[in-house]
Amino acid sequence: MAGWGETDQSSVPGAGAVAEAAWIDVQGGGLSALERLTSEELEEMYSGRLCDQSAPNEVRLPSRPESGPVARRLVLAVLESWELHQHLESGELLTSELVANAVRHAAGRTIGLHVSRKPGWLRIEVRDSSRALPCMILAEAKPVNERGRGLRIVDDLADRWGADLLPRGKGVWFELKVRERG
Repeated sequence: MAGWGETDQSSVPGAGAVAEAAWIDVQGGGLSALERLTSEELEEMYSGRLCDQSAPNEVRLPSRPESGPVARRLVLAVLESWELHQHLESGELLTSELVANAVRHAAGRTIGLHVSRKPGWLRIEVRDSSRALPCMILAEAKPVNERGRGLRIVDDLADRWGADLLPRGKGVWFELKVRERG
């Protein structure tokens, strides 16, 4: 995918005019087409896009709670296609935490989901428009309050995690060690 302000010239096979209209609309600054898509349409539009290891692996999702399950299913599809079955559960849970934080705290209209792999590592990153870096709450969360534990879960399950400032926002990421086949 092109950078945050650049035009993406790629096509999404099989997604047709809905995907084309959404990409043009998103890249052009008007987000109405992307925001009108259902979760099912988003999954159809992005199906296979993240699995291609030879291309930049990022998709844009509306910043709404319904994007969490979409992001989880997209990550599961990538991990299955890359035969990283040992990371299905942790990848799904950690992606869910990062997406929920971005939707809850960033106040932007879209989030980016980026998945990449390099020798020995899997990296999943959620990008948003806020430049406020996340902080982990170290105090024990009250049992009645389910919020405030997301980054603690990320810290416990990920091999590495962090946040990077981007030209327009930030990316919060986690990495999991991958055993390469010998």
